[in-house]
Amino acid sequence: MTHIPHRLEVENISVAYGDNVILRDISFQVPHGAQIAVVGPNGAGKSTLFKALVGLLPLKNGRILIHGMPLGDHKDCVAYIPQREEVDWRFPVTVTDVVTMGRFNTRGWFARPNRDDHEAVARSLDEMGIANLAKVSISDLSGGQQQRVFLARAIAQEPHILLMDEPFTGVDATTQQVTLNLLDHLRQRQVTAIISTHDLNLAATRFETVMLINKRLVAFGPAKEVLSQENLQKAFGSSLLVMENGAMLVDECCPPDEDHHHP
Repeated sequence: MTHIPHRLEVENISVAYGDNVILRDISFQVPHGAQIAVVGPNGAGKSTLFKALVGLLPLKNGRILIHGMPLGDHKDCVAYIPQREEVDWRFPVTVTDVVTMGRFNTRGWFARPNRDDHEAVARSLDEMGIANLAKVSISDLSGGQQQRVFLARAIAQEPHILLMDEPFTGVDATTQQVTLNLLDHLRQRQVTAIISTHDLNLAATRFETVMLINKRLVAFGPAKEVLSQENLQKAFGSSLLVMENGAMLVDECCPPDEDHHHP
């Protein structure tokens, strides 16, 4: 029987902005089709991890392997949806333009879209329920619609791994449900999905596997084990609030996320 390498292997990576080390000695392995919630306090390095996984930030040390090969050997393998506030929504492009960008890794930036590209874009728009917005400028969309455009772009890329940074923050209930439905479909297609979220209850109820980080890896594994009060206390400290009904809340008066003050 042929050994199939883990879809994603992260070995002792550290990432820094200048002299400021954001992530230190992080290691984990993600099998085919897994869905993982990444949780941790603001400034823990969640966004930094995602940017490292797509090669947007260099590694200080360690390595990342996808299908057993170094990062960068699979150009269209990983799709990344950043936080909405990191995108310049004033850029003069339509919804179709943005979703078509998901095809550039397979076609090259200067190749004209072919029939496969057009069909993939149309399917993605339809799946996200935004086909009626195809000709609309992205600057005219609501936050939830913008999120769905980025989801459609990621689907059009037909990735093996999808990284979603805070997709549930600041969106309406409909978009949140669309996103959760997409995760169900990705599971059926054996697409690996890694999602960062501030919602600990969502992580506990919707994801079998959870990664808890605070600059280092605090815990990684089944949600029930990872989200123990002991582990959460290690990661969140005094900002963790546990309600009488067992719900876990985080006091958001924490430092801003690390990725909003680049060197």
